[in-house]
Amino acid sequence: MKNLFRYMKLYTVQSILGPLFKLLEAMFELFVPLVVADLVDYGIASGDKGYILQRFGLLIALGVIGITCSLIAQYFAARAAVGCTTHLRHALFEHIGKLSFTDLDRIGVPTLITRLTGDLNQVQNGINLALRLLLRSPFVVFGAMIMAFTLDVKSALIFLIVIAILSVVVFGIILGSVPAYKRVQNELDSLTGTTRENLSGARVIRAFGMEDSEREKFATHNEMLNKRQQFAGQISALMNPMTFVILNAGIIVLLHVSGAKVNTGSLTTGEAVALYNYMTQILVELIKFANLIISISKFITCMKRIDEIIETEPAMAFADTAPAEDDSAPAIEFRGVSLNYTEGSDAALDGITFTVGRGETVGIIGGTGCGKTSLVSLIPRFYDATSGQVLVNGADVRDYPADVLRDKIGYVLQKAVLFKGTIRDNLKWGNADASDEDLLEAVKLAQGSDVLKAKSGGLDAQVEQNGRNFSGGQRQRLTIARALVRKPGILILDDSASALDFATDAALRRDLANLSYRPATVIVSQRTSSIQHADKIVVLDDGHIAGIGRHDELLETCEVYREIYESQYRKEA
Repeated sequence: MKNLFRYMKLYTVQSILGPLFKLLEAMFELFVPLVVADLVDYGIASGDKGYILQRFGLLIALGVIGITCSLIAQYFAARAAVGCTTHLRHALFEHIGKLSFTDLDRIGVPTLITRLTGDLNQVQNGINLALRLLLRSPFVVFGAMIMAFTLDVKSALIFLIVIAILSVVVFGIILGSVPAYKRVQNELDSLTGTTRENLSGARVIRAFGMEDSEREKFATHNEMLNKRQQFAGQISALMNPMTFVILNAGIIVLLHVSGAKVNTGSLTTGEAVALYNYMTQILVELIKFANLIISISKFITCMKRIDEIIETEPAMAFADTAPAEDDSAPAIEFRGVSLNYTEGSDAALDGITFTVGRGETVGIIGGTGCGKTSLVSLIPRFYDATSGQVLVNGADVRDYPADVLRDKIGYVLQKAVLFKGTIRDNLKWGNADASDEDLLEAVKLAQGSDVLKAKSGGLDAQVEQNGRNFSGGQRQRLTIARALVRKPGILILDDSASALDFATDAALRRDLANLSYRPATVIVSQRTSSIQHADKIVVLDDGHIAGIGRHDELLETCEVYREIYESQYRKEA
C-alpha cells in the first residue's frame, strides 16, 4: 500500500477536507432525533403551532447544511480518488515499460491489462468510498450510541449489545470475502487472456475450424469465474440480511423496553422516538459500512496486485553512461553465447560464436525453432545471454544505456506491427526529426512506393490499429522503411520479407546492399534465395551453429544447409 500512500500525499488537503465535511454532515444528522423529540414532547403534546414551525424550520436548516457538507465532501473525495488513481496509473504504465521481455513473458500480458483497467478502477472506487464513509459511519454509530446514553442508560445498553453482535458478523464476513475476491481477480486474468488470444487469433481459429474448441475453452474459464463470483457474492450477500435481522431484533427489544418506560413515565414519548431514530441511523450506517468493507476488501486485493507489478524489479539493469567503443572491432560479436529463457529450461542457444563486420551482410538460416529470432534478439538486448558475451562495436551490450544501444539498431520484427495514426507517424518512430524527403527515400528503398500510391493521402494516409487496412506485404515494407529512416549502424531483418514475392525481395536486397551508410546487416530468413548472396551465412540447428560460410562453401560442407537449399530449389524449380 505504500505506492498508494505515496500519491495520496499529493492530495493531503482533499483527503482531509473530504472526511471532515462528512463528519460535519454526520454531526448535524445526529441532532435531528433530538429536534424531533422536542417537536413531539413540547410542540405536538401542547399543540403549540409556533414551536412546531420553529422546530420544523430547524429540521430544514439541518437538512440543507447536511446536503451542502455532503456535496463538498463528495467533491474533495472524488478529486483525491481520481487524481491519486491517475498518478498510480501513470506510474504503473511507466514501470511496465521498464520491464524486460523476460518479465513480460513471466507475468503475462492479460494480467497487466487487468491491473491497468479493472484493478485500478476498483482502487479508485475504494478510495472514494473510504474517504466518504470510513470515518463517517463509525462516527454516526458511536455518536448515536452516546446520544442514546444521554437519553436513557438502560435502553442504550441495547445499542451496545447490538453493535457488538454486528461487529462479529461484519468482520467474520470480511475474513471470508477477501480471499474469495482475490480468487475472482485471478480467474478474471485467465478469462482476459483467453479472450485476448481469441480476438488476436480470430483468423487462425477460423482457418483451422477451431471455433467450437475455443468456445468450450472460453466457457470453461467463464464458468469457473462465474462459480468464484457466486461464492464471493454469496458470502457478501449474507451482510445485508444478517445486519437487518440483528438490528430489527434490536429495534423490537428497544421498543418493548422504551414503551414500558413511557407507560411508567420514566421516559417521554419524544425520547422513545429519538431512541428509535438513533437505532435506525445505526441500521443505515452499518449497512453502508458493511458494503464499504466489501468494497475496501476488493480495493485492498486489487492494490496488492498492483503493488506486485510496481515492486517487480526489472530483470535487466542498464548503464547510465555509454561505454568506450573500439572503431577497429566488428559491429557485432558473439562470444560463446548461450541462452535459457527460464531457469532449468532447455537452452534456446548454446555456444554461439561469430562476428558481423562493419558494412557486412550476414544471413541467419535454420529450421523452425532452431533459435534464429532468439539469436538476433540478444543484439538490442531484448533478452540477456545466460552465458557468454554479445558485443556491439567492441563493447558489451550490458554496458550500454538502453536508448544509446537501440538508437544504433534498426530492427524489423518477424511480425509486422503498425500503430494507429498515419503512415508518417509510423515512419517517424524510426527518426522523429526525419523530413518528408527522408521518409519517401526510406519507403522507396523498402520497395514501398506503390503502397503510398495505392493509399489516398500518401504519407498522411490513415493506418488502422495493427495496420489491418494494409496487406501483409504492405505492412512488412512499411516496417522495413521505418527501420531505414533511422539510418542505423546495424540493421536486423528478422524474417521480415516473408510476405514479399521473389522479385520484390530481390530488389529490396539489392537496394540494401547499395546503402550509402553501409550498415552491418543481419538477415534472418527461411529462404536460401534471400541470403545466398550474403558475405557470410550462419546455419543454426537446434540452438547450435551447424555451419558458417558463404553459400557455395556451405553447399559442400554443411548438410543442414544443403538439405534446406535442395528442398527449396526443387520446389522453386
